[in-house]
Formats: sequence, C-alpha cells, structure tokens
Amino acid sequence: MIERVPAAIVLAVCVVMLLRLAIGERRRYRFDAFFRRLGWRLRRAGSSIWHWRDARREAERARKAADDLIKRARDRGDWDGNVYTPKSFRKPPRDKMH
Repeated sequence: MIERVPAAIVLAVCVVMLLRLAIGERRRYRFDAFFRRLGWRLRRAGSSIWHWRDARREAERARKAADDLIKRARDRGDWDGNVYTPKSFRKPPRDKMH
C-alpha cells in the first residue's frame, strides 16, 4: 500500500509533463505561469502557518511568564485597598537595648 503512493505521485507528474509537451507554445507559457503561481502560493501558505504557530507559542510563553511574575508579586507584599506595600519596605524592629 505505501509503495503505491510514491508511484502514483510519479505517475501524476509524468502525465502533467506529457500534457505540457502536447500543448502549444502559447498554452505552455500559461500552463507554466499557473504552476509557478501555485508554487508561490503554497510556499507562502506554508510560511504563514509556520510563523503563526511560532507566534502562538511565543504568546503562550509570554503569558506564562507574566502569570508567574504576578504570582510572585502577590506573595511578596500586602495590599491595602489598591495600595501595594512590598515586604522589603518594612523597617527592621528597633533595638530597645540602647
């Protein structure tokens, strides 16, 4: 079964090339231009899909990094309404020995 797929592809390419030889010169130019445009469109579509997938992965990575940063910020301070006071701003206890 799997051997038939490459054989079918090769047969289809041979038939297309034979058809190209059978048509006239003017139609051959149009035929070639059609397949050139088709090739560029397929390449562009593949490139768009590839870049979209990379952008989606990068956005997901950025979203996770932002969530981690927000979680760490919540644990490092206190909220009083909409005022955030980091724990690092607290003063050390006064030394009552002196």
